[in-house]
Amino acid sequence: MLKIAVFVSGGGTDLQSIIDAVEAGKINGKIVLVLSNRLKAYGLERARKAGIETAVVKKDDELIVRMLKEREVDLIVLAGYLAILTDTLIDAYPQQIINIHPSLIPSFCGPGMYGMHVHDAVLARGAKVSGATVHFVSHEVDGGPIIKQVACDISDLDRAEDIQARVLEIEHQLLPEVVGLYCDGKIKIIDGKVKVF
Repeated sequence: MLKIAVFVSGGGTDLQSIIDAVEAGKINGKIVLVLSNRLKAYGLERARKAGIETAVVKKDDELIVRMLKEREVDLIVLAGYLAILTDTLIDAYPQQIINIHPSLIPSFCGPGMYGMHVHDAVLARGAKVSGATVHFVSHEVDGGPIIKQVACDISDLDRAEDIQARVLEIEHQLLPEVVGLYCDGKIKIIDGKVKVF
C-alpha cells in the first residue's frame, strides 16, 4: 500500500474524490498528508474531517521534502495546487508527482494557465471541446508526460463557470482512477511516453 501526499490550494473537491476512492477501497494507498500553501484552503478542512494529517507551508520546498521523507511518501498528487514546484522537490521525487490540469494539454496550459484562467481562455478561443489531463510533473510547467486525458463537448456552453463545472466532473473521475493505477504499479514511462498496463 503506497503512501500518498495530496497538495491543495483551494476547495479540495479533487482531494475529496481521492479520499472517497481510498475509503471505497478503489485505491491501494493511504493519504498520509494533505499540504497547502494557503492557510484558509477548504481542502485542509476536508482532510481533517477524514482524519488525515494536514500542514501549511509557503515557499519552502526543502521543508516540504523533509516532511515527505519523514512520512515515507511514495506519491505526490497536485490536486488544485497553485504553487509552482521548485527543482528541489521535483528532483527529490522523479516520476512520483502527478498533477491534474483542467484542459487537454498541450492546449491552454503552461505558466499563468490555472483555475478559471484556463476556462476563460477556452471560452475566448471558442473551443468546442475541453477536458482534463493528468500528467507527471517535470521541470517544464504542464510539460511532463501525459498519463491520461478525458475530453468533453462544451459547444453548448457560453460561460466559463459552466465549462469549469463540466470539466470538474471529469476531474473527479479521472484523478482517482490515475492514482489507483499508479498505486497498482500499472503506469510506466517508456521513451518519454506513458504506457498504462
